[in-house]
Amino acid sequence: MGTVAEELITLNNEAVKNSTIFSYIGQYVDLDYSIWLYRLLTPLLLTFILPSLFVLLIYFSISICYVFKLHRRFILQVYNDGDFNGFDMVRTMLSVLWDAHGWIFHGYEVCGLENLPETGPGLIIYYHGAIPIDMYYLVARIYLKRSRLIYTVGDRFLEKLPGWKLMGRIMKVSPGSVQSCASVLKEGNLLSIAPGGVYEAQFGDNNYELLWRRRIGFAKVAIESKAPIIPMFTENLREGFRSVGFAKSLFIRLYNLVRFPVRPVYGGFPVKFRTHLGAPIPYDPSLTPEQLQEKVAYAIERLINKHQRIPGSILHGLMDRIVERPAKSD
Repeated sequence: MGTVAEELITLNNEAVKNSTIFSYIGQYVDLDYSIWLYRLLTPLLLTFILPSLFVLLIYFSISICYVFKLHRRFILQVYNDGDFNGFDMVRTMLSVLWDAHGWIFHGYEVCGLENLPETGPGLIIYYHGAIPIDMYYLVARIYLKRSRLIYTVGDRFLEKLPGWKLMGRIMKVSPGSVQSCASVLKEGNLLSIAPGGVYEAQFGDNNYELLWRRRIGFAKVAIESKAPIIPMFTENLREGFRSVGFAKSLFIRLYNLVRFPVRPVYGGFPVKFRTHLGAPIPYDPSLTPEQLQEKVAYAIERLINKHQRIPGSILHGLMDRIVERPAKSD
C-alpha cells in the first residue's frame, strides 16, 4: 500500500511540476493561440510534406542506379551467363519498386492495355499532370508485364537535377528532337510524349484542359516514323498532386522568364489512379501535322470527358478506391 501511495504522490508532483512549467511559459506565450495555430497548420504542412515522399522515392531510385554503377563489375561477374544485361536488372528493380508504390498508394490500374502494341513502334501521347507520376507507373507496369521499355521525352531541366543523368540513361528518359524521336520509333520501340510539357504540368488544373500551345512536334514525329499514336489519360491525376491556385499570372511570367518549374506543388493524396489507353490512331499520309495534332487532342479530350469528373474532386478521387465509378457514355 505504501508503495502505491508513494507512486501516486510522485505522479501528482510531476503533474504539478508540469502545470507550473506551463504556467510559467504561459506568462510569455499564448498557449491557446499556439495550440490553435498548430492544429490549423498541421494539415497544411502535411499537404506540402507529402510530395517530398515522391522526391525521396525518386532519389532512392537514383541511389539504386549508382549502387549498380559502383559495383557493376562484381554484379556482372556474378550473374554473367552470356545474355545478362546489367541495365535490365536495374530496370526490373526500379519497375518492381514503382509498380508496388502505385498499387499501394493509388490502387493503380491500366485500362485498354490491348491498344498498346506488343511488338513494333507505338507513340504514346498523354496529358501531363502536376507530376507525371502516372508515366512512372505505366513504364513500370509495361516493363514487368511485357518486358518492353517505354522511352520517354523529358524536359531539359531534368538533366540539371543532381543524379538524374544516370537514371535517365538507364530508363531512357531524355529530351528529344523530331529526328531522334522518329529514330527511336523506327527502331521498333515505344515512345511517350506529353505535348503540354512543363507548362501544362504547372498551369493545368482540375478542369483538365489541354495546354499544348500549338505544339506539333509530336505530330511531325508520328508522320516521319509512320508509327501509330496511342492517346493516354490517367483518371484523378490532378487530384493526386496539384499546383497552388494563387498568383497564377505571376508564376506564368516567371516561368516564361526562367523556363523552369516555379509554381509550388502540393498533394500526394492516395486517390485512385486509372490509366486509360485509347484506340490507336494509325498513320495517315493525308494529314498535316496541324490536322494530326487536332485529331490526337480530340481523342484525349474524349478520354477525359468519358472517365474524369470535371472539375476533379480529391474527396471523390479517394472514394473511387472504394466504389468504382461507371464510365460516362460517349
